[in-house]
Amino acid sequence: MPPGPERFVGRERELRELRADIDTPSLDALRGRPAATCRVLLVAGRPGSGRTALALRLAREQAARYPEGLLYAALTDPQGEPRAAREVAAQLLRGLGREADDDPEAALREALRERRVLLVLDDAASGEQVAPLLPHGETALVVATSRGPLAGVADVRPCTLGGLQSAACVELLAQAIGSTRVTCDPRAAETLAERCGGSPAALRLMAGWLADRPGMSVTDAVRVLPDDDATPLERAFGVVAAQLPGPAARLMRMLVLAPGALVDAHLASALAGCALEAARDALEDFARYGLLRRDPGPGAGTEPAAYRVAGWAVPLLRDALEAGERAEEVRLARARMLERTVRLVRACAASAAAPDEAATDEVPLALRFADREAASGWLRRRLPELLGAARIAVADGELDTLARRLASAAVLALDAHGQAAPERYELHGLLLEVAERRGPDRERAAALINLGDLDAAAGRTKDAVARYRAALDAARAGRDAFTLGRALEALGDSHLELGDRERAADWYGRALAQRGERGELADAARLHTRLALLHTDDGRRDAALREWRAAAAAYRRLRDHAGYAATLAEVALAQEVSGAAEESLRTGQEALRWARQADDARLQRVVLLGMARVLERLGDTEGARLQREAADGLAGPGDARDS
Repeated sequence: MPPGPERFVGRERELRELRADIDTPSLDALRGRPAATCRVLLVAGRPGSGRTALALRLAREQAARYPEGLLYAALTDPQGEPRAAREVAAQLLRGLGREADDDPEAALREALRERRVLLVLDDAASGEQVAPLLPHGETALVVATSRGPLAGVADVRPCTLGGLQSAACVELLAQAIGSTRVTCDPRAAETLAERCGGSPAALRLMAGWLADRPGMSVTDAVRVLPDDDATPLERAFGVVAAQLPGPAARLMRMLVLAPGALVDAHLASALAGCALEAARDALEDFARYGLLRRDPGPGAGTEPAAYRVAGWAVPLLRDALEAGERAEEVRLARARMLERTVRLVRACAASAAAPDEAATDEVPLALRFADREAASGWLRRRLPELLGAARIAVADGELDTLARRLASAAVLALDAHGQAAPERYELHGLLLEVAERRGPDRERAAALINLGDLDAAAGRTKDAVARYRAALDAARAGRDAFTLGRALEALGDSHLELGDRERAADWYGRALAQRGERGELADAARLHTRLALLHTDDGRRDAALREWRAAAAAYRRLRDHAGYAATLAEVALAQEVSGAAEESLRTGQEALRWARQADDARLQRVVLLGMARVLERLGDTEGARLQREAADGLAGPGDARDS
């Protein structure tokens, strides 16, 4: 939940109405039916009218009634496009400390079922965005903001905002610039409020302008604020932008380039090409103007604060950027921002390493995170913005190197911090897009096989097969033997998952031949084992025995005592099933010797129990008893007494 504005005035009537609507019986209750969804309150108004501030004020005020959580999500991105409900649901699930699955909307509703939570859904474009996110039951409360009504959301209680009353406008000015200047010129204060149309955002802009000019009166502010056909926000923004110093004005225009409209001093300094301290001071000034609001959590590295551009300011900043900056300068600023973002993400990944492993000297002091927990929290909170930065780089078409570096760094950071985020799939998709545009076949193969692995893990096995086949072709074209082997083996796994055991064995065999040609003994041993298990399940005993022996030979060449002993135990079992009891007993004795060399008590126990079964089959009950006693002596607390 972001903090509300520092100065909140007026709206007493609206707050009373919203409080009353919370406890008003729903239509379902009046009809004697249980409520299908929770109570939904709507704060409707134009951008800059203070609808978000009012929603946050109500949420903070009602926090005690909803002790199980306050959640917030913006339903419109900084480009003004509606966000998909599943993307918003995934973000909210992360706020609850849960990972999103293939149906994040359903997972969110289930997570919030019968919980006393208050959910603020900001800047909804339509009821279709809101409806899938509504918790079932009557225990939760949703406060939505929008420009207009939310068609499709049942029993929504609307509260429409107009301009602030004159007295509230004067109070806001007095809080920002001091009561003395307002008292000395009360008529001018009322005129300024009228010129601003009662818009809280326009008033904060003008209040910030006056606060920076203590020698000027409110009358001076009225004089510089034009009275034309533009909206109050446009007029006030024009006054502020025109009289900012050149470097600050340039940084202000560049703010709209920040991914997700989220910026801290690191990104601001990169966008404007200025010193970190200057960027930090400028961001504090812009927050005083109301252009920025504090975002929950710290910035990256050692930065204490992060800010988000106010939604009403984004179109104004975009117009100012187009009018004041050349396309080449915008691309250069974007490249600097992406470069700094890459460095931040790498610093985040480095923080996950042990102190003696992390190359801390390579990470500048300003980019270092306090500890692993701080870096992990930053990554979890900022992942949507990092993904947005990667999208921007890929869409540009001229920043492919930076796009590749950023997406790769984000994936590595997620791996380092053990975060299985659904955004990982899109990151690999962006890497594939760059590789298909101008990258070598090796990169395309790597991106395809990573996407295939994610498809397979999510149960989309047929999609995974298509990805693996494409990766196979790309690896052959790029002569990438490593990825080729991965693709062949993954195809075997996928066909086995689909129940096509014959094709699975064929792909495993191709992978085995490729690994054998390259002398990759460990991989070859693993593939022999998979083929042996496959043949065993299908009742092909002789074929299974051959594969077990081949796997054992590979482990012996690798000097892997535990692996060699384990496969010898499987050879002994295969011989036992085939009726070769004497041979199985000899193989078991050799397996036991190697298991003891590996100092693997559990494996020794398995071998001893197998030998006991064979001895019983041969009629040597006393020998079988001795083997079982020896096995029992090796049993751990979680082992069964027999096997």
